[in-house]
Amino acid sequence: MPITSRPHRRGAAAAAGVAALAVALAGCASGTGGGEPPAPVEWELTEQTAAPSGDIDRITWGSYSEPFSLDYIYAFDYADNQVLANVCESLLRLNPDFTLSPSLAESFENETPTTWVYQIRDGVRFHDGTVMTADDVVASMRRHLDPELGSSWYSVYQNVEKIERTGESEVTVTTRIPDSQFNLGMGGSAGVIESAATLEKLGADYGNSTGGVNCTGPFAFSEWTSGESISLERFDDYWNDDFRARSETFDFVFMNDANARVNALKSGEIDGSWLLPMNSIAQMQQEGSGDVLFGLNTSVGDLIVSNLDGPLGDRTVRQALLMAIDRQGILDAAYSGVGEVSDVLSTESVWGAADPAAKQAAFGGITSYDTDIAAAKRLVEEAGATGEQITIATAPIGPEFAVVSQATAAAAKSIGLDAKIETVTPSAYTTLFSDPSAREGVDLFYTLWYLSSPDPLEMYGVLRTGEFSNYGGWSDPEYDDLVNRAVSTMDPAERSEITAQAQQLTNEELPWLPLFTIPNAVYMGERITGMSPSLAFLYYPWAATLGAR
Repeated sequence: MPITSRPHRRGAAAAAGVAALAVALAGCASGTGGGEPPAPVEWELTEQTAAPSGDIDRITWGSYSEPFSLDYIYAFDYADNQVLANVCESLLRLNPDFTLSPSLAESFENETPTTWVYQIRDGVRFHDGTVMTADDVVASMRRHLDPELGSSWYSVYQNVEKIERTGESEVTVTTRIPDSQFNLGMGGSAGVIESAATLEKLGADYGNSTGGVNCTGPFAFSEWTSGESISLERFDDYWNDDFRARSETFDFVFMNDANARVNALKSGEIDGSWLLPMNSIAQMQQEGSGDVLFGLNTSVGDLIVSNLDGPLGDRTVRQALLMAIDRQGILDAAYSGVGEVSDVLSTESVWGAADPAAKQAAFGGITSYDTDIAAAKRLVEEAGATGEQITIATAPIGPEFAVVSQATAAAAKSIGLDAKIETVTPSAYTTLFSDPSAREGVDLFYTLWYLSSPDPLEMYGVLRTGEFSNYGGWSDPEYDDLVNRAVSTMDPAERSEITAQAQQLTNEELPWLPLFTIPNAVYMGERITGMSPSLAFLYYPWAATLGAR
C-alpha cells in the first residue's frame, strides 16, 4: 500500500547508504576525468576471524559519517545502525549468516494466521538498572504505529492491527492479514526494545546527542560529542554471556574525509572501519598492518527505472539497455573489481530458508543479459525507439555515480538512444527517493539497495502496484498476486517457491535494471580480532565480539 501520509525514509536511507559509499570512493580516477581505474584486487568471503585472546581497554572505530539519530525508529542507515546494534537489542537477533535467533523474546509463535505471540525474556536489565517488562515491549513497538512520529520502519508494521500485553511476560501482535514478513523484521531496528519510562522522560530528546538511549545491549551509551565522536562503555550487568563486550570502551570517531580515514587505518590510529573506500583497498592490503575482510552482503546495485511513459516503458528497450551496459567494467572502475554481475534484484544470502529447488529456479531459471550491442540495437529499432531520449540522474557525491551514469549513457547511445546525464545536488538526489515531483523528467537513477531481513520478499514487496518505493509506478497484476500470496504464506519453503516466480518475472520485465552485487568490506586493525564482516553488523552486536588479538 502507498504510505503517503507518513514520512517514509526507505529510499532516502538507501540513497544515503550509497552516498556514504560514494564519499568513501572519492579520489577514484575513473569517472572523474582521466587516469586508469584501480587495478582489480584479490578477494574472498570471510565468515569469522579468530576469537580474541582476551579483553582490551579501548577500541577506536572510524565512521564515515555522524549518525542522524540513535532513536531506533529513525535509525535507518549505516552510520546510525552500526552504533545502535551494540547498544540496543531487538526481540530477535539477526546473525551474521542471516538467520534469526531468539534475543529479548526467548520464543515466539504464530498461534493463528494473524497473531504473533512473543514470550519476553525475564531478568533483562536496561542500562539504568531497571528490569525490562512486557509493557516496555508494547510501548517500544507501538511507536512505529504513531503517525505523528513517522517511523522509518512503518512498512514492517503496515499490516499491524494491535499490539498488546497478553500475559505477565507475553506480548501479542495482531495483523489484519497473515503477514510472514512482520516477524522477520523483528531482528532489526523494527524490533528494538527501549525503556518505556525513558521514552516518556526524554521525549523529543530521545536518541539525540543530548538524551542518548537506555537499552539492554552489551554496551551502554556514554557520550555523544556532536561533530566528533560517540563513546560507549561496557555494560557489566548484560544478560547474555555469549555477547559480553570484550572492550571496556568503544569509541566511534567521525571521519568524513576518506583519505584521512585510510591513513588512520594504515597507521593504526584507529582500529577499524566499515564501508571502506574501494579504490584504496589494494593500498590498505599492501601497506596496512591489519586485514581487509569481505563478508556476506544483501546489496544489489540497480538502475531504478523511474519513468515508464518514455522509451523505457517498453520492456524490450529496458532489456536492450541492460544488454548494452558494461557491468563488469563498472565494477572494475568503481569497485576495484570486487563483486559480481547480477541479473536479478536479490542476493543468494537472503534465500537461506528457501526450498533448494526454488532457489535454483530463482537464480538458474532466469535470462542472462550478456553484453550484445548488435542484438540490443536491433531490439531498440524493432521497438521504434531509435533516437528517443532518456535522462539519467546523477550527483557529485562520489566517483561511482559518475562511472554508472557515464557507462549507462554510453550504452544507451551505442544502441541508438539519445542519452542525457542530468547532474543534481546530493540533497536533490536523495529527494528522488521520497518526492515523486523530483523524479519528473528522470528516466533512470542509481541505488545500492540492501535488505534488512532474511527473506527476498522484502525486495519484491516494494515493487507491488502503489508501493511507496515503486518509483516508476510499474504495475503487473500477476506479479502483485504472487507477492501478496507469498506475504501470507508462513512456510518458508512454500513461500520461496512463490517468491522465485516473482524474481523470474522481474528478471523478464526489468522494472529496475540489476547491475551487480558487492561484498561487505571492513578493515580490522592488528590489535583486534573476533570479527564477522557480514552486513548483519547493522543489527548484530559486532563490536562486543571484538577483543585483543
